[in-house]
Amino acid sequence: MTTTASTPAASGTTGAAKTGTPGTAVTIAKANEDAGDRFLKLLMTQIQNQDPLNPMDNAQMTTQMAQINTVAGIEKLNDSMTKMVTALSKLDTSASLTGLQTALQGSLQGLATQMRQSQALQGAALVGREVWTGGDALPVRDGLARGSFDLKGPADAVTAEVLAPSGHVLQRIDLGARASGRVDFSWAAPEGASAEGLKYRISATSGAANVPADLYASDVVTAVSTTPQGLVLQLARGGSTPLERIKAFN
Repeated sequence: MTTTASTPAASGTTGAAKTGTPGTAVTIAKANEDAGDRFLKLLMTQIQNQDPLNPMDNAQMTTQMAQINTVAGIEKLNDSMTKMVTALSKLDTSASLTGLQTALQGSLQGLATQMRQSQALQGAALVGREVWTGGDALPVRDGLARGSFDLKGPADAVTAEVLAPSGHVLQRIDLGARASGRVDFSWAAPEGASAEGLKYRISATSGAANVPADLYASDVVTAVSTTPQGLVLQLARGGSTPLERIKAFN
């Protein structure tokens, strides 16, 4: 269903870039509109015929709606670029540099606004998802703590240590030999133990040499917002976090 909606938009965009004629632009716009209508009809059919015991979740719905918005956003970007080129072609060759800069600035601001709106809708699909940021915090959910780290090289022996807020070692977890790259581990917190303020550290060696590792901390996205600097995620534990600080998504 998703492929049906996105394919006409992609081919239409390419066609506009090659021809640039008004007739082609109208045809592409009509094709994109028809594709969006088909996408919505298919989505409504899916909703009407879904299993009531296993309905489509909100994240899945938001993702598909974001895909529709992306198709429309591409068309709007093409239209804005066409208007910008047309406006520049009508400028008198003797026009001042200030006038040219004003025209460019207005067009670019419009493009930036459209991109932020599209990005926000796509980012909404991340609400409720688990993400990983840099850090050594070890949050516990439903009695289970999960950590993740990135080994910078292969290691003969890897050990994860769960630390209390005071720095006292609560548990050592032998992870054995590991290849370089992402490594995940988990720890079942003892019943009645405090789950607040836990941290972890990693010891990894290859022969007599230490192997460095980047530590990741788990968090959950609760909301998404846009700023002039880009998309910002609201995390349950970490608060406002720019998208570029997210290391991985689950």
